[in-house]
Amino acid sequence: MRKLLTTSMAVMALSVAPLSMVGSASAADIPQYVPPTYDIPDLPPVDYGLGGSFYLRGSAGGAMWTASDGAYCGCVATFSTPGYGYSVGAGFGYETGDGLRADITVDYISIDKLTTTGATHTVDLRTGIALVNAYYDISLDGYSSADGGLGAYVGAGIGIAKNYSDIEDATATQISWGMSVEAAVAVMAGVTYDMGNVVADFGYRGIYMHKVMSQPPVAPPPYIINNNFIHEARATLRYRFN
Repeated sequence: MRKLLTTSMAVMALSVAPLSMVGSASAADIPQYVPPTYDIPDLPPVDYGLGGSFYLRGSAGGAMWTASDGAYCGCVATFSTPGYGYSVGAGFGYETGDGLRADITVDYISIDKLTTTGATHTVDLRTGIALVNAYYDISLDGYSSADGGLGAYVGAGIGIAKNYSDIEDATATQISWGMSVEAAVAVMAGVTYDMGNVVADFGYRGIYMHKVMSQPPVAPPPYIINNNFIHEARATLRYRFN
């Protein structure tokens, strides 16, 4: 009996020893987890849209001239039919990139046949006008005003105009003409399409001059035309330097 018990204990000891050795070896062989590391590159700076830039502009369009009344040779006349013509111009400006823009423009305007009531006289006008203008650009694509795409603007200007005008009678005979320098104000509105360095613009400009007159008349008698409005539909291209 004692011999059988001793033999059983020896067998159990031999069975347990290899298992403990396997357990110790397996624990030693398991690799330790090391978290991976990544090299994060430097991120590019955030692009907040176009910054400020200078630009050149050129414009061309159609023009219409209306006036309330005029005095010629001691008589007062009203005007029933507008005069029609065209305008061309150029300018130089700066935009801040956040919607504000300003420029200086010089335009030539040529309009014929502003006609008095009864068609007794017509007036032709040639004007050189210089304006200082300010605008606010509005994006219509949901981005900032300098991010490109479709947009709109409103603006106003002030300056001076040098006018040459002449009066013809019903037989198209010139009976008086003269020149004058007058103050002028303008309002503008339109839509734009921003293509980066080039911006296309189609808009309206209204110009008001209190008087157009012969002062002094080059060929007498003198005349004066009151409350002059020039309405223009213009196409413009702006080229940015940036």
